[in-house]
Amino acid sequence: MTEPIRVLIADDHPLFRDGLTALLTDETDTELTGAATTGTEAVDLARDTQPDVVVMDLHMPGLNGIEATRRIVADSPHIAVLVLTMFDDDDSIFAALRAGARGYLLKGADREQIRRAIQAAASGEIIFGADLAARMLGFFTASSTPPPVFPQLTDRERQVLELVAQGRANVAIAARLSLSHKTVRNHVSNILTKLQVADRAQAIVQARDAGLGHQSRT
Repeated sequence: MTEPIRVLIADDHPLFRDGLTALLTDETDTELTGAATTGTEAVDLARDTQPDVVVMDLHMPGLNGIEATRRIVADSPHIAVLVLTMFDDDDSIFAALRAGARGYLLKGADREQIRRAIQAAASGEIIFGADLAARMLGFFTASSTPPPVFPQLTDRERQVLELVAQGRANVAIAARLSLSHKTVRNHVSNILTKLQVADRAQAIVQARDAGLGHQSRT
């Protein structure tokens, strides 16, 4: 028979704490090791009872849930901390993860979501609530996209700089982009100012160092 998952609750709200207690005692695959009402008590109980999972609120009297998580994980790295909180802002989520939390749920989660999250955390998985998972995926997808070269330039100015780096004259650039000669000249002037270079030759050097200007001149 598989041993039950030993769980410690850390939440200062009595109604929510009682609800979690009822949930865990109703399940045959979990065993409640204790319930802490402060961050310091959570750290002490985790050290004394060595649960598999700590279900941690972030808003705790005295020592907050982030610091309590950090201390629990530092003392006992095998303990999985599952955050269950009202806070859904990015700063709280990433602070909890940096502190060592293995999961993050919002208090609107239903009983089955909480039960599955406890099982996942106990198994070593990183778990997010469904309402947070899409946001986390979007964040990491966006962060993996490299920023554009010369972010101080507008999209049009980068287009002009690309053509300048290819060695094209203003007249040719104007024809290529369907712009007036004066407009191109103004773009080039803005580019020189933003790149803090004295002339076109220096701009070409910077652009080519950044990877621009290597397309064929068609």
